[in-house]
Amino acid sequence: MTHREKADMLLRRQYHCSQALFGAYAEDFGMDLQTAFKISTCFGAGMRQGDICGCISASLMVLGLAFGFYDAQDREQEMYGNQKTREFMEKFRQRMEGEMTCRDILAHDITTPEGRMVIKQAGLILKNCPRPINHSIDILDEMLAEYGREESSIAGAGGHWPLEELSDQEEMRAIMKQNSKRNLFRRNVSELLFSSRQSIAFIQFDIRRFKIINDLYGERFGDEVLYYIRSQLKKICGRRQYFLNLRSDVFMVVTEFETEEKLLDFVHLVENTISVFKNVQLQFSFGIYIVEDKNMERRQMEDRAAMARKSAKKDVVSHIVFYQTQFKELLYSRKFIEEGMQAAIDDRQFKMYLQPKYSIAKSRIVGAEALVRWIHPDRGMIYPNEFIPILEENGFIRQVDYFIWEEASAFINRCVGAGITDCPVSVNVSRIHLQDDACQKVLGEVIAKSGIPKELLELEITETVNDQQISRKAYELKEDGFRLLMDDFGSGYSSLNILLETPFDVIKLDKKFIENMMVSDRGKLILEQVVTMAQKLELGLLAEGVETAEQVEALRRIGCDLVQGYYYAKPMPPEEFFALLKEDRNI
Repeated sequence: MTHREKADMLLRRQYHCSQALFGAYAEDFGMDLQTAFKISTCFGAGMRQGDICGCISASLMVLGLAFGFYDAQDREQEMYGNQKTREFMEKFRQRMEGEMTCRDILAHDITTPEGRMVIKQAGLILKNCPRPINHSIDILDEMLAEYGREESSIAGAGGHWPLEELSDQEEMRAIMKQNSKRNLFRRNVSELLFSSRQSIAFIQFDIRRFKIINDLYGERFGDEVLYYIRSQLKKICGRRQYFLNLRSDVFMVVTEFETEEKLLDFVHLVENTISVFKNVQLQFSFGIYIVEDKNMERRQMEDRAAMARKSAKKDVVSHIVFYQTQFKELLYSRKFIEEGMQAAIDDRQFKMYLQPKYSIAKSRIVGAEALVRWIHPDRGMIYPNEFIPILEENGFIRQVDYFIWEEASAFINRCVGAGITDCPVSVNVSRIHLQDDACQKVLGEVIAKSGIPKELLELEITETVNDQQISRKAYELKEDGFRLLMDDFGSGYSSLNILLETPFDVIKLDKKFIENMMVSDRGKLILEQVVTMAQKLELGLLAEGVETAEQVEALRRIGCDLVQGYYYAKPMPPEEFFALLKEDRNI
């Protein structure tokens, strides 16, 4: 039976809406109906007072169980939970056309004897309640399916489950099962920290150059590698040793140990067991954090293991790195950013800066790139390389990008009002936007609000992105009338493939790519051929990070006319750029 069918059956058996809806999902969580009824009754107080619709209470409980919002120490999950709660409430409000309470839906007050009598005599529950129940179930199933696709995308399907081969109900259960594994891992780790008298270590590891493995052998092979690692960890890890595939090729093992020597023996055992798959040699980076204070937030412990792992990826001497005290500054910086990012949006601490783009031949401004800066009231300027990676990890980059899109559109509108209609502004579209439909809706709203031509708001997509879904989204944005720029061309492994699969209008040559190509005659020849290729493909070409007169001359000589970089101008506040632009246009 579908969730709708189960809920309808329970409603007709005269269970109230909260019980019917939550009961429809009970089996997915391994819960019997009686337990589900008791829980939903406890949390249905708003419904009994005629206030919040019981479907809302039940739906938020489903989301909480599915996504694991219960751990107050997990700030990332807490923020994600708040986001999903707001998302559900907004969708429910829209589909119910603003009706959010039992009084609205039943048109009578369920808390008064008179109201209950009318509701019962007119059969209003069976008549009116299926509508909010069905809308709630539709929204829940959409959100759970979207979450499953996000998890699958993040993990490269990671051997989790082939969602396209499952029915809707099987898909829901697969998603619940994966979330259940995460929640079980967290509970086991918490119990281990509480009860163990031995030392405890958080070990985080990943596969070095896993993206190349996917590119060379295909994503299905990459999925098999991840499944193989999980199956081997299941064999290796004994009692009171817990593991989880966090995302993609990143794994976490939490174990108790007697001595540091024995801990390293365990790490080497893991490495030796999973180092070869189907004759392909796998190399790993291990980060280890030995717990000093068991009362520390578990997330901090995980972060310290993650910092050690990232350090191991850069270490040329050893691929196994223990967390060191000096990493604390990075941890504090991350915590500062995560705790301050919402206030930065609310208090408008994030600022848009604009960096001009120039034509070498005309020595004229031909556009600008919108960049974000964080001006903190106490710490002053915080640069993007300090906070962007963290915001991309926790998903908050969406809100920052939305803010910059609005600011850029407002600036373009200002330019058009001043008679400047030939200065497009490009904005960044993070990978996370291209994995859902929200960005198209937001971009449409931003364009409608500002009233600017779409072609003046250009969209930059990072070159390293290589994903069929993202290519499809790019085509949809192109069909919507936006100009697309490939950012950081030459920085990844699949530049030419992406050119083939994604409808870019302009490619932006990466700063390091240009620097590397200009140090030898062979490099200059390659750069010259890239320019020729762009011309034959009728693509615009812009060189980023141009800092010297020699670079400008070399680019001019090979036919690359558009440039951006400190040689011409640094990123600047909008007022400064507007003054510079008016001077450039003789206004």
